[in-house]
Order: sequence, then C-alpha cells, then structure tokens
Amino acid sequence: MTIKPLIILPDPLLREVSKPIETVDAELLKLADDMLETMYDAPGIGLAAIQIGVARRLLVIDVAREDEPKAPMVFINPEIVRSSDERSVYEEGCLSIPDYYAEVERPAAVTVKHIGRDGKEHLVEADGLLATCLQHEIDHLNGVLFIDYISRLKREMVIRKFTKASKGKAV
Repeated sequence: MTIKPLIILPDPLLREVSKPIETVDAELLKLADDMLETMYDAPGIGLAAIQIGVARRLLVIDVAREDEPKAPMVFINPEIVRSSDERSVYEEGCLSIPDYYAEVERPAAVTVKHIGRDGKEHLVEADGLLATCLQHEIDHLNGVLFIDYISRLKREMVIRKFTKASKGKAV
C-alpha cells in the first residue's frame, strides 16, 4: 500500500464532480487500499478519491475509536437514497482543509446505496458520526466542501488563508 499526497484547498480539483466507476477490479481495490493507508496516516476518518487527485466516485471511511479495532469501509459509487428530517450538528474538519474546523448541520441519519469491495450493491443505514462522515465524503464526490455550509464571510476567510499559504506567503 502507498500513502498518496493529499490535495489541499484552494486546489480547483476539489470542486470537480467525480465520475462513476464502471468496474470493480484489482486496480480499483488497490486504490481503495492506498486511500485507507493515506487516511490512517493523515490521520482521518474518511477520504474521497478526489482528495488524492483521482476524480472517481470512491471513498473510504473508518469511524472506529482509537481504542477499538480498525473497521475500514469502502464505498464505490455511493448515493444517499434517504435522509432523515431530524438534523444533527457536528464539528467537522477535512484532510484537504487542514487544521480548520466548523460546526455543520446535516441530516442525523442517512441510507446510502453503494457497491462494496465484493462488487455487489449494498445499503447502509447510518446515523451519528458515520452518517455525518458519509455525507461529508459524498459531498467531496460532488465538488462540495464542508465550508460550503458555513457563512459566506467565514468561508471566504478560510479560502483566502489557504490561497495565501499556497502561494508561500505568511498566513
């Protein structure tokens, strides 16, 4: 497995809509394994393929606590098919927007249809942290970032900060 470099804001690639995956093959599963390795190294609890520069609808998640065994999940072509009316607020962060966190309100529970490592279709009913993480990572596949849910003023400040940093200027 290989640790891949992360794409960081303001890279325009983060705004690209990822393409559906046609076949589950050894190359795709190796990419998923590399993504898991990259996510664990970061460390993070979710990673979309676009965050390592691959515009394909693939994401990996592991919301196991530090004192629990790893529980890696791979989602190919994930799609939210149901969202609860009930809402929840979590403080979110993102490996592509390092060291920035903000409270984001999302549906408290979701049902996600996806293809698993086995090439078969699955349905996952998620709530709590897993629901938030799935929505965050699926947003990435659609070119949406968690900062899109905060006020325009805060979002512009974050983008400006990362744009300056990418040009090598003091922040």
